[in-house]
Amino acid sequence: MAGSGARDPTKLASHQGLQALVTRPREEARRLAAALAERGVGAVVEPMMEVRNRVAAPLDLASVQAILCTSANGVRALARATGERGLPLLVVGEATALRAGAEGFTDVASADGAVADLVRLAAARLRPQNGRLLHVAGSAVAGDLVDELRARGFMIERTVLYEARPVGALSVPTLCALRHRMINFALFFSPRTAAIFVGLAGIAEVAGCCRTITALAISPAADAALADLPWRDRQVAERPNQRALLDTLDAVLAERR
Repeated sequence: MAGSGARDPTKLASHQGLQALVTRPREEARRLAAALAERGVGAVVEPMMEVRNRVAAPLDLASVQAILCTSANGVRALARATGERGLPLLVVGEATALRAGAEGFTDVASADGAVADLVRLAAARLRPQNGRLLHVAGSAVAGDLVDELRARGFMIERTVLYEARPVGALSVPTLCALRHRMINFALFFSPRTAAIFVGLAGIAEVAGCCRTITALAISPAADAALADLPWRDRQVAERPNQRALLDTLDAVLAERR
């Protein structure tokens, strides 16, 4: 609203000159953009995937002892598929846990890492004899959560509640920012989104523009997906979460001072 004093976090601190390409979905990108603004870095928000919820039959949660979510998109889809908010919800990381709280889930535990960390959290907190588990997922699944927990004796089912489809092209504003060397950093939170960007950059013939950009990846797998582009530098977070990725950015910024 004009004159309200509210500011769009994607616009904050752009006057500082440094810009970061943010490839997260827009909901997660807003919080990340605010964190970047605190560091004097503007955000060019360019989600690599479009998320669409599936129309699903009512979830059967009888005998379910806990629900597992590996993304904030999964939490959103779950919230739309059921009014249940009291079942234990085990999630992969910080962003997913924050989304769960925002959606009204009251019993949330975060693995603060990757799928392997979520497996360990579930094995430590839950018991196979106490009921089945439900993994809320998208149409494309990373990691082997279900197989790992079945190997530990759990009965676990996967239900697909949303689709995350790659975008068809980079937006015009992002292409302009790349071609005019306005982007200093690019942040990637999954191997899939990293691979999508690599493919789209090739199609748009802007791969060479990455020579002035430092790529920051949340994991070695995400970093590996970036290898075909000629980045100025590539850095990997020590832990697979946003906080660690921002710590990596802080270290890069400190070197530039």
